[in-house]
Amino acid sequence: MHGNQPPDGPPQYGYAQPYPQTVIVRKHGGGCLRAFLVGAAVMAGLIILGTLISGGGSDDASSDGGRSDTTASTSAKNTEKGKKQEQAKPKSPGIGDVVKDGRFAFRVTKVEKGLSQVGEGFTISKAQGQYVLIHLTVKNIGDEAQLFTDSGQKLLDTEDRQYDAATGAAALALDDSNAFLNNINPGNSVRGILLFDVPKGFQLRAVELHDSVFSDGVTVALS
Repeated sequence: MHGNQPPDGPPQYGYAQPYPQTVIVRKHGGGCLRAFLVGAAVMAGLIILGTLISGGGSDDASSDGGRSDTTASTSAKNTEKGKKQEQAKPKSPGIGDVVKDGRFAFRVTKVEKGLSQVGEGFTISKAQGQYVLIHLTVKNIGDEAQLFTDSGQKLLDTEDRQYDAATGAAALALDDSNAFLNNINPGNSVRGILLFDVPKGFQLRAVELHDSVFSDGVTVALS
């Protein structure tokens, strides 16, 4: 090895070659790009959400409007239907009307109420509350004799409570009652009076008339 020759390796040109250096390149703008993309995604989500909410409100409004129209239409139809039913419904029989139950035809002719007593002299009967008198005619429309009795008749108040006839007071104080065990032959009719003892605050609604205590009866409105 000669003293003037350089050592083995790449030739040297007057200075030592530096070791290879690692160059770190920092990319600028990456964070901003990510922030931009995230912001864009959030904005797009908000726009989509706002569109859905707006669309849902519109549908709800339309739906509510449709329901309102339907409700109004249904209400109008029900009102019209109710009027037609009222017009078609037969009027309840009242004073002066002839009604029938079994073998008897009844006609209420007069109503008296608010009497504190009935009868005269030794036959006076005083009411516990007040007396109500129902004047009526009873005709046998059957083909056999039928017994008419006031015990089968009922007076009704506005709360549909039933009141029995005051049979004893009628027999004692009313000579023309004809309502106690009166046997009526076919084709015959009698005039009678039904007597009821009711409270002073009694609100009269109707009388329920029967050809016997076991019949269905028929109601005559009195108010």
